Amino acid sequence: MRLFHSPGSCSIGIRVLLEHVRAPYELVTIETAKGDHRKPEYLALNPKGKVPAFELDDGNMLTEFPVIAQWIARNFPAARLLPGDQLKELRTLELLEYIVSSLHMRGAVFLLRPEKFSADASAQEDLRQHGREVLTEGFTMLAKRLGDSEFFFDGFTVVDAAAFYLLNWKDRVGVALPAELEAYHQRLLKLPAVQRALA
Repeated sequence: MRLFHSPGSCSIGIRVLLEHVRAPYELVTIETAKGDHRKPEYLALNPKGKVPAFELDDGNMLTEFPVIAQWIARNFPAARLLPGDQLKELRTLELLEYIVSSLHMRGAVFLLRPEKFSADASAQEDLRQHGREVLTEGFTMLAKRLGDSEFFFDGFTVVDAAAFYLLNWKDRVGVALPAELEAYHQRLLKLPAVQRALA
């Protein structure tokens, strides 16, 4: 299997999941800052031109963080990356989607890359402000949801991998983390799977 990954991107969360389940995979670095994701050879593999992308043994290519995370969870059930109970699984996927679709896409992307949506300087500042507000509100909600628990659910799940990549951007987005999330992020950094993914 091959993971197409760009340093500093959300794909680090997929690396963490793969390391957590000890799956054998090849890491292919795509330097998005250098435009590697727009090169014909990568677009031939992944027409969306973004990361993460995950090529299975049979040549099928999966894209989108939640989809890849679910594939890993379902193919390595012993790791318990998704709860066995249906309602708890849905709650896990619900929070995963919130992190990826709302906090990442409407928060961090608007704050860090407003030029993708408008060339107007005033509109860009409005987008940055909106992104900042989304993240501030979202971090507060996540901190309340986490409380003093070690993880968001019973043990490490796909949600923690997504939260990890988002919290890794705290300095880039310039939004302070509530104390609960700061402590949680420091705990995640000490996990063996995270350390292997960052190595």
